[in-house]
Amino acid sequence: MVFLESTEAQILGVAIAAVAVGAAAFYLYSSKKAKVCLDPEKWKEFKLVKRSQLSHNVAKFRFTLPTPTSVLGLPIGQHISCRGKDGQGEEVIKPYTPTTLDSDVGYFELVIKMYPQGRMSHHFRELHVGDYLAVKGPKGRFRYQPGQVRAFGMLAGGSGITPMFQVARAILENPNDKTNVHLIYANVTYEDILLKEELESLTANYAGRFKVYYVLNQNQFQVKRRRIRANRPLV
Repeated sequence: MVFLESTEAQILGVAIAAVAVGAAAFYLYSSKKAKVCLDPEKWKEFKLVKRSQLSHNVAKFRFTLPTPTSVLGLPIGQHISCRGKDGQGEEVIKPYTPTTLDSDVGYFELVIKMYPQGRMSHHFRELHVGDYLAVKGPKGRFRYQPGQVRAFGMLAGGSGITPMFQVARAILENPNDKTNVHLIYANVTYEDILLKEELESLTANYAGRFKVYYVLNQNQFQVKRRRIRANRPLV
């Protein structure tokens, strides 16, 4: 009888422990579940935590999300609206596409080319670490679906590379998507090429699936073509 009572107590204890472990695991899973931050109807503010100057008029801005497991929640192929102030203090809104994906949890990044007369460019020039950027989204009608085409052709110029880069990354980094990507990227000079290291990294990591062709201004092409080693530029 003592043996039976002891066994029943052990079984009960194991059952309680299993329930406790299960509840803890569920709580841990729920607490780590990615939180989507974007709202298509409301402006959300995100703190600038890092600013990297890539050239005299191009910078990369990293904004933190509320938690380390938060994601922006931007479907592939869509963009966000950013709100700021121009040089006259008037509100200006402009669309941008992050270079990061939702697989980059806890933050998102924007690569911005700042033009001398650009109204939103003024806002980004004045943006310092610790400042906040108002964002709304997602925006746009296009949504990429993995495997919807065998090959994806892209044409970009200047700062228009960011949405193409976002889609290319999403395709190539998805192990279930076998789509090939071909990108023609036009710029005035070699120095104007944005995200060149990142593009060459994609070429190296996904050889045969990703090809980028650089097109430069004809006057610059003869001087700069030897400096583009990873890919064959078009004339």
